[in-house]
Amino acid sequence: MITAGIDVGAETVKAVILVDQELVGWSMVKAELDRRVSAEKALQSAEAMSGLPAGSIQKIMVTGSGRKTIAMADGNVSDIIATGRGVFFLFPSVKTVIDIGAEEARAIRVDAGGDIRNFAKNDKCAAGVGAFLGAMARALELNIEDLGVASQRSRQHIPINATCVVFAESEVVSLIHSQIPKEDIARAIHESVAIRITSMARRIGIERDIVFIGGVVRNVGVIESLNRHLGMDMLIPERPEIVTAIGAAIIAREEME
Repeated sequence: MITAGIDVGAETVKAVILVDQELVGWSMVKAELDRRVSAEKALQSAEAMSGLPAGSIQKIMVTGSGRKTIAMADGNVSDIIATGRGVFFLFPSVKTVIDIGAEEARAIRVDAGGDIRNFAKNDKCAAGVGAFLGAMARALELNIEDLGVASQRSRQHIPINATCVVFAESEVVSLIHSQIPKEDIARAIHESVAIRITSMARRIGIERDIVFIGGVVRNVGVIESLNRHLGMDMLIPERPEIVTAIGAAIIAREEME
């Protein structure tokens, strides 16, 4: 069976193609104003990578915040459910998932079959998600990729108390004016994120193995801070951004079966 999963997110659209249980193609493109265009581009790129003949895909399942706008799909599924299925496919030992994207952070508990037991979301404020980290990087005049690397050079702990992006940015500017080194401020930013994410995860109960997914996984400073506050090392997939799309493709296959 050949199935496709499309994850329509706030900043990017991801597409994957599975042949039975093998990932043969994947793509990630920037989300345009018209998500349908982005979804088509992502799927075409994934098809090109797969090398499959045109028209080979038997079923397309879409997920993500823009899932109901993609008419070419055969069905849609909640991103929470798709995330659980995708993580379980990659890590059958998973019990807890931490998913941090551009505009939302989530903690998910799954059972022994990859089904959802409980979840919590941090979507009332951008603090704790990719948008927050992007704003903090700009305040420090760093690229988002360099923020995590800078934090690894920190030699002192500086707390950031604000939970709102606007107030946290003001706090960061004050630290800069106080001549606090950028690397120490970067570490404080990651610690602030880790504290909030760990608190959110504890509301649903933390049990190993923990898998960390989403675009923020590319930030090593967040990984190190979360590992410290969780008291254990998280498992990280090779391609953390496409896990939810994989879950959608798996659900498409299960529906065909």
